[in-house]
Amino acid sequence: MRVTEKGQVTIPKDIRDQLKIGPGSEVEFVTHEGKVFLVKAEQQDQFKDFREWADSVAGTFDAMGMTTDQYMEWLRGPRDDLNRG
Repeated sequence: MRVTEKGQVTIPKDIRDQLKIGPGSEVEFVTHEGKVFLVKAEQQDQFKDFREWADSVAGTFDAMGMTTDQYMEWLRGPRDDLNRG
């Protein structure tokens, strides 16, 4: 993306669709190790309870075809406390 003279950038449509960002949505720019990340700001009272939130994110996690155990090992690395022999 190219930054305009006013410091503006256009968020690509596929990213806006994925994050459900539309007119009036709040976003934040977060820096980490010299990189900038766009984060959709959390809206207070967006969901009335945990179940509503859980339903809204159901099916959105992609474990790249791995089982839960495979994914956790990929994420954390191998566990030294397990006997693998």
